[in-house]
Amino acid sequence: MWTFEQYPPRQLDLKARQPAPAVPANAPRIAIVTPSYNHAEYLDATIESVVSQSYPNLHYHVQDGASIDGTVDLLKRRGDTISWKSEPDEGQSNAINLGFAGVECDIMAYLNSDDMLLPGTLAYIANYFLSHPKVDIVYGHRVFIDREGLEVGRAVLPPHDDKTLQYADYIPQETMFWRKRVWDRVGQIDESFHYAMDWDFILRAQAAGFNFTRLPRFLACFRIHDAQKTAATYSVGVKEMGILRRRVLGFDPTHTDIRRAIAPFLAQQLAYHYSYKLGLLRY
Repeated sequence: MWTFEQYPPRQLDLKARQPAPAVPANAPRIAIVTPSYNHAEYLDATIESVVSQSYPNLHYHVQDGASIDGTVDLLKRRGDTISWKSEPDEGQSNAINLGFAGVECDIMAYLNSDDMLLPGTLAYIANYFLSHPKVDIVYGHRVFIDREGLEVGRAVLPPHDDKTLQYADYIPQETMFWRKRVWDRVGQIDESFHYAMDWDFILRAQAAGFNFTRLPRFLACFRIHDAQKTAATYSVGVKEMGILRRRVLGFDPTHTDIRRAIAPFLAQQLAYHYSYKLGLLRY
């Protein structure tokens, strides 16, 4: 259950997903940024997963770090269907901040250049935020795909838990959307973080009192491949996660402390995982 590759690769059956709700007439402005560097192999699928949503009030921007693998040619072929820029940057966090600079919107998200949104996600997010004005940050279930785009696993999450979040970042970043008021208050992505930048942003939002909700829907796909940053920079991540735990908790928890703190959440996830697998929960 807690591994990415849970079964042999199979076709991602997009038609089996929940139907997308109608786009509201007063569709809020959604801004999505994709930071990219030498990911031409996957980037087109990422872009297509966003633009194919046909969401009418969308600002989608790809901030590329001067790639040399054909990314610029790919972006040029997209014409004016997206906004993009290719220039040297100081890493992923800096690219995200550059992409959002000066953008006017109601809802924000960033999608890495190897991940994908599932159909209907933007309409669903727009409707949810309109009908739940007190909710500030949302996220949902995720699908794991391999480098060819074949499904190899799924993660079904229990409801949001603030305490667990202080010990471990369980929120699937590619499924997360937030209101611009969160960004305006807590500030942009901290560029001193190169691995745990999303957890840092989440913890700052939590400390500021913003409301989180886990949505009952699969929202995006997380791609598993050898060159992905999550695996390649894990040693950096361990250091950054330690910094965040000390900042939030006020002490340096041991592995035993962490396991004990997150055990109730993992027990809930176990129940949700097998309830979904047995057909008792449907998403």
